[in-house]
Amino acid sequence: MGQGTQDPPKPDEPYSHPDAATDQALDWFLRLQDESGDRAVRAEFERWLAGDPQQRDAFSRLQRMQSMPSLRKAAERDAGRLGMSTNMRARRGSVAWLWPRGWPARIAAAAAVVLLLVSVPQIPGLMLRWQADYITAAGEGQRVRLPDGSDMTLNTASAVAVDFKEGGRRITLLAGEAYFDVYHDPAHPFVVAGPFSEVEAKGTAFDVRADAGHDVVVLERGHVGVRRNQNMSDQTDLKPDQMVTVSANALSAVTIANLETSLAWRDGRIVFRDQPFDIALTELRRYYSGPVIVANRQVSETLVNGNYRVADPQAAIRPLAESAGAAVTYLPGGVIVLH
Repeated sequence: MGQGTQDPPKPDEPYSHPDAATDQALDWFLRLQDESGDRAVRAEFERWLAGDPQQRDAFSRLQRMQSMPSLRKAAERDAGRLGMSTNMRARRGSVAWLWPRGWPARIAAAAAVVLLLVSVPQIPGLMLRWQADYITAAGEGQRVRLPDGSDMTLNTASAVAVDFKEGGRRITLLAGEAYFDVYHDPAHPFVVAGPFSEVEAKGTAFDVRADAGHDVVVLERGHVGVRRNQNMSDQTDLKPDQMVTVSANALSAVTIANLETSLAWRDGRIVFRDQPFDIALTELRRYYSGPVIVANRQVSETLVNGNYRVADPQAAIRPLAESAGAAVTYLPGGVIVLH
């Protein structure tokens, strides 16, 4: 499928997707919302669907995306933001999207669907943006004053959703890492929900990081309770300078945290102390948006040390690699090859 950047359609212009099969599938997708009960229209659609495998594939992609729970939730949540209303109803085991008649709603619906069709690999990122209230890109950080006076600091490539309705204080860590300095309010517990854990605090400072397959909770000061999402009775308490790892299946033993390394990112640094090179490189990659190719696997277990600025991860990768015995080559497009 073609991919590119186009200007948005003007009010007097119909939307046209650069891929012909997708453009026709989109037209049928919208037309069937309004005329699904018309037998002649349905017969015409079936003839179109059988006419070209690419057309059938394009329409199938639309149907799969239509049924995604996260997409339905995002559509409901952002309907007002897009200037439209949605009415969801079940039909033949799926969900029909009923848009108001008229040009503005049809263009808005088209834009929403085309946005998903532009590049299928980008769908997780798009879903994340729809769900998140705050999001950072690779190499970026952001400090936020929350409605209750607490401070939240997002690390690189992180996303959170914030819910302070009806006196509640709940943050959902969707991706990445965030540090919380919580305003003391015993009547309203402060809860951070990660992919695998739920952390509750009433007045404290702690860090939650969502890694592949587990969450890591580090307590700097105060007191927090940590529960495992899959079994809320599986829980533990942390005291200052302690940490715990939570996966879908287990809550680890509480261990002593090295705040100098685990929270160094808040000062714009990343610190390694006798870390295997591949682990250290994985950490640096979080701050770099380009690809890093390791062609020398012999250095993976070499122990490295260092203290680097996360604001310039490309500059940090060279001395880190050289300390492990690897050479560095920079290629166009931000590609770094370690060999």
